[in-house]
Amino acid sequence: MPLLNRVVSRGVVSSKILIVEDEANIRRMLQIALHSEGYQALEAESAFAAKQWLNSTAFSCILLDLGLPDEDGKSLVRFIRTLVDTPIIVISAREHEQEKIAALDAGANDYITKPFNVGELCARIRAATRNKKVVQVAEQLSDKILTIDFAARLVTLNGEPLELTRKEYQVLEALARAPERVVTQTQLLCDIWGPTHAEDSHYLRIVISHLRRKLDCRELDHDHQYIHTEQAVGYRLKLL
Repeated sequence: MPLLNRVVSRGVVSSKILIVEDEANIRRMLQIALHSEGYQALEAESAFAAKQWLNSTAFSCILLDLGLPDEDGKSLVRFIRTLVDTPIIVISAREHEQEKIAALDAGANDYITKPFNVGELCARIRAATRNKKVVQVAEQLSDKILTIDFAARLVTLNGEPLELTRKEYQVLEALARAPERVVTQTQLLCDIWGPTHAEDSHYLRIVISHLRRKLDCRELDHDHQYIHTEQAVGYRLKLL
């Protein structure tokens, strides 16, 4: 299939992406990779330059390094969130789980560590931008098999209602409100069980285990796992 047709089918032609990265060689590599996928990439080598772009240009996604020369990337994430809800994917050499959690809690949609695979990054960009469109659709989330009606608090799998406990539904709803995006353990525990349970991760593990069993698609000839674990960070809902 010609490249142009492949890109058009993804619906990303002319989509603008902001690369916030102080290393010129990484910016150049990302420019080449994103251009081949049909994106228009603009560059900022500092937080100051990124803010200038954000004052004048709308982006479909922001790729952001944490180690900027003039400001910590997490602070920039928080600043961006005061302006726009554009998906933010952090790209950083910082591998410690607390850095990932802090960036996600600050408002980032996803986190990928250096060195990274360009194919995976492009897949995460597509997921993040697809998620933004889904969230704007409103009170129902649905794919070929799973439907979550937020207004009715009803979940069906292949047309059959699922019986969920209150906590199971609350966890699933929290993940479904941000499909394809990592939701941290801390956020889930604080929002659903309360701030005093921020460290009680075993509560969450039990509920996730029950949800996975109830959302098992193998009997429907779909070898798909809806809830994915981001080790020591949180969980994400991945649709078919």
